[in-house]
Amino acid sequence: MAASFSRRTGLFLLSRCRTGPVLHRCLSSSSPQTPPGTWSSQLSRLSHRDLYRLSVTDPDQFWGSAAADRLRWVKPFHRVRDCELRSGRISWFLGGKLNVSVNCLDVHVEKHPDRVALIWERDEPGTEVKVTYRELLETTCRFANTLKSHGIQKGDTVAIYMPVSPLAVAAMLACARIGAVHTVVFAGFSSEALAGRIQDAQCKAVVTCNQGVRGGRLIDLKSTVDAAVKNCPSVRHVFVSQRTETPAVMGRLDVPLEEVMSQQSPVCPAEPLDSEDLLFLLYTSGSTGKPKGIVHTQAGYLLYTALTHQYVFDYRDGDVFGCVADVGWITGHSYVVYGPLCNGATTVLFESTPVYPNPGRYWEMVQRLKISQFYGAPTALRLLLKYDESWVKKYDRSSLRTLGSVGEPINHEAWHWFHSVVGDGRCPLVDTWWQTETGGVCIAPRPAEEGAPIVPAMAMRPFFGIQPTLLGEKGEPLSGNSVSGALCIGQPWPGMARSIYGDHQRFVDAYFKPYPGYYFTGDGAYRSEDGYYQITGRMDDVINVSGHRLGTAEIEDALDEHPAVPETAVIGIPHDIKGEVPFAFVVLKEGFGDDPPAILQQLRELVATKIAKYAVPEHFLVVARLPKTRSGKIMRRILRKVAMETTGDLGDVSTLDDPSVVTEIIKAHEQHRKQQQRKQEEKKKK
Repeated sequence: MAASFSRRTGLFLLSRCRTGPVLHRCLSSSSPQTPPGTWSSQLSRLSHRDLYRLSVTDPDQFWGSAAADRLRWVKPFHRVRDCELRSGRISWFLGGKLNVSVNCLDVHVEKHPDRVALIWERDEPGTEVKVTYRELLETTCRFANTLKSHGIQKGDTVAIYMPVSPLAVAAMLACARIGAVHTVVFAGFSSEALAGRIQDAQCKAVVTCNQGVRGGRLIDLKSTVDAAVKNCPSVRHVFVSQRTETPAVMGRLDVPLEEVMSQQSPVCPAEPLDSEDLLFLLYTSGSTGKPKGIVHTQAGYLLYTALTHQYVFDYRDGDVFGCVADVGWITGHSYVVYGPLCNGATTVLFESTPVYPNPGRYWEMVQRLKISQFYGAPTALRLLLKYDESWVKKYDRSSLRTLGSVGEPINHEAWHWFHSVVGDGRCPLVDTWWQTETGGVCIAPRPAEEGAPIVPAMAMRPFFGIQPTLLGEKGEPLSGNSVSGALCIGQPWPGMARSIYGDHQRFVDAYFKPYPGYYFTGDGAYRSEDGYYQITGRMDDVINVSGHRLGTAEIEDALDEHPAVPETAVIGIPHDIKGEVPFAFVVLKEGFGDDPPAILQQLRELVATKIAKYAVPEHFLVVARLPKTRSGKIMRRILRKVAMETTGDLGDVSTLDDPSVVTEIIKAHEQHRKQQQRKQEEKKKK
């Protein structure tokens, strides 16, 4: 069959349609299924309260029914779960076999082959590319056959170092189709960071592009991979795609991806995989400095992402789901790729930045693509609320039905701007709490009873099967409401991580040892008088001021309410008398920098009013910007070293979006210190 590769779409265009025999051969191993709708017809009659109660009192019935109905199995499972949290033993849907790519592609191609699966929102506005389920299946099969023809087998690991694109999604699904394990590395990490992940996972192949395109800039990716694989003897092949016209310099290991894929068959039988076979590894930063390869497996992860995608965001057939996360992060895995595709949705792949070519980019895209759900990060929202509201208001956002925030607790100012300005006050805003380790959303305002309230800047309600527990300093469960403690989860759920790759003991020590019998999230939380959950920040971001425990996120929230302050970062530093005191790094909006002392005094009063006088930061430092990782997380470790004047050893800064920000902050701190010294000398003279 003739096939040609289109760089515009990033896909293969076939000269004629081949759905019939392709599907027959791809799906011939599937067994008869539970009649569709059984789960929904049995359980949809229950209220949200009753459904939640069932999910925690009889998880076997709840999750067993969901898995049998929602997923296509090659071989049915014979036991719903075998879990013991103390030892970190987690197994779901035992004895079952399935294939994730079949559940994300083939089942939908049978029903609606020409439905759009992906809308690739490329860097330049108005150049979006739509990819149908049939096209994505054919490209995935060609990719899978390419991997197989180069010796990649079930159980092998493959690193994917690519920008957001249909080919990156096809790479993930191709691995899933043949039983290879993918580890996507954000295509902005340094060669050292990439090499460390390849080495830990012992990857046999790397998939990359010649260049990435983001915010009007070209980013060279191939040279980064070249530098990384010099130190990675396990790598046998580097598959190189051409995102731009600039030809890549090809070496001994390099394989021209489009060229070899065009010679492959668009049909690839799907490998039947055990429910607990590895699906992917995703590396997160560890407190020890060595990245942790979080392990997710097949059936439980897929089911959990599909259910959370549907119920948290009120996904309905025909919606266009707009999650603007990169595929290199867990949000991209769960809510750009696996959850939406398992549900047969149309999902957006966002290649650009929130401010390219202007601060209206997100909302122009919402109008043009008619996006139904918009899911983004508070850090981007805080960036955008600096600009005039006209950048939002000039675009038609009437297609939006649900707004979502992810990645960190959202502050009140950003929440109200997102809800009132972007959503015109009519869209439910779901502040979602979850982690790489949880696989999908665990606490969010929705699902809930019809008309249930949403409290601003609060995650609120546990998802089905999630039993949050707050534990005190001695490990005791805290009963009642209006209490704060360590956020733990009391029983396993299908989407949770299974291990840290190659180091299960580290997994147990990090998540199950601190509070035996519970999954420890590492976060602190407050249960309100109404029984809703608010995340107060990392437990290691808790300051103890004169015996008072304070979450830094709580202080930041108060500071961020000031109209001149788009964002802040608060850390704790040692104090001779109080034990610890808060140190606040404050960014001011343009036009407010003329009188910082007056604003800082207002901030002191604000914190004293909102929290207490003891919560007022001892030190304030006005900075132009904060040090952030490429995923938008503030690197507090660096701020702590600046505040404590121990910047001689900053540690690994390779994950910073722009390392030059560190120099700026050190200079600002030096000036601040000199000013303080002058003031003290003047006081002495008086």
